[in-house]
Amino acid sequence: MPVIWLIDAYRAGERGQVRALVDALGWPSETKVLNYRKHVFLPHVLGQSTLRGITSESAALLQPPWPDLVITCGVRNEPVCRWIREQSGGHTRYVHVGRPWAPLDTFDLVITTPQYRVPPHPNVLNNLLTLHSVTEERLAQARAEWESTFAAMPRPRFAVMVGGDSGPFTLGAKAAARLGREASQLARANGGSLLVSTSSRTRPAAVEALQAAITGPNYFYQWSPAPAANPYMGILAWADRLIVTGDSIAMLSEACATGKPVTMFDLGGMRDIYDESTRDFRVGGMLYALLLRWFWRPLSRDITLVHRRLRETGCASWIEDVLVTARVPAETDLNRAVTAVRKLFGES
Repeated sequence: MPVIWLIDAYRAGERGQVRALVDALGWPSETKVLNYRKHVFLPHVLGQSTLRGITSESAALLQPPWPDLVITCGVRNEPVCRWIREQSGGHTRYVHVGRPWAPLDTFDLVITTPQYRVPPHPNVLNNLLTLHSVTEERLAQARAEWESTFAAMPRPRFAVMVGGDSGPFTLGAKAAARLGREASQLARANGGSLLVSTSSRTRPAAVEALQAAITGPNYFYQWSPAPAANPYMGILAWADRLIVTGDSIAMLSEACATGKPVTMFDLGGMRDIYDESTRDFRVGGMLYALLLRWFWRPLSRDITLVHRRLRETGCASWIEDVLVTARVPAETDLNRAVTAVRKLFGES
C-alpha cells in the first residue's frame, strides 16, 4: 500500500482540500507542517527543486525513507515536493491540488478547478469544484448535534453562507444589505426561516449591514476565532436550500455536496448586471480587475468561470432564478480525484 506525505497547505481553504484527498485515499500518511522563509521567492518563481524556501527546522523533517506519494497545494510547496521526488530517485509521485505554477510536465498529477484556467494536459484533472470533507456521515452527525438549535426553525430553512472580498469582488455594506433583503424576501415568500453564518473573511461592516437587513425568523452566527462550537456543518445539515455568496468556491463546493438546491449570490459585477451604484468600492478590487484583464493569466483567477459551469450543469442557480431541483453528480469530484491518484499506482 503506498505511503503518503501530506505537505500541509499554508492557507485554510487549501489545507482542507489536501486533507480531504488524503483521507479519501485511505493510505498510510504522515503530515509535514512547514515554516517558510518569507523573503525567499526565487525557488518557486523559477521552478527549482530545493529546500531554500523553508526554514532549517522544517528541512530537518524531510528525511528518508521517502514516501511513495507526496500531496500538497500552494506555490511555496512546489520546490519542496520536486526536491523530495529527486531525492527518492524519481520513485515518489507528486500530486498538486489547485493552481500549478511550474510547467505541467513537472507534476505527476494536477487536480484543479476552472477558475485557474489550466489548459488540457495528460497530467491534469479539471474538476468542477474544490475537494472537501462534507460527507453523508458528517452531515448526519451534525444534524443530530444541532437538532435542539435548528429543528424548531420554520421550514423551508434557507441557509445563508457568507464569505468576503475575493479578487475584483467586494462584500461590503451595500452587498451585505442587499443579501439580507433578498434572502429575507425568499424566506418570507415561502413561509420559512434563515440560518445565517458569516466567516473569517466577512468584514465587520458587512456583518452589521447584513444583520440589520434581515427580517423574519432567523438564526445568525457571527464567526469568531474563539473555540465555541461553530454551527457551519449543522446549518448545511438542517437547511432545505442554500444561498452562498459567489466569492467562495469552497463554500459553493460544500453546499453542492449536500444534494440540496444551491443559490449563488452575486456580490456585484459577477455577471455585470448590477448598476455601479449598488456595488461596494475597494481599491484592491479595482486593481485585481485590471490584473485579471490585462496581465499574465497565471497571476489571477477567474471565479466567474465556476459560476457559469455550475449554472450550465444545473448544480446551482442565481438568486433571481426560478428554484431548481438539486442535481447530485453521479461521480463526485473527490471520487474522480481518488481514481486519478490510484491510476498513478496502477490501481483502477
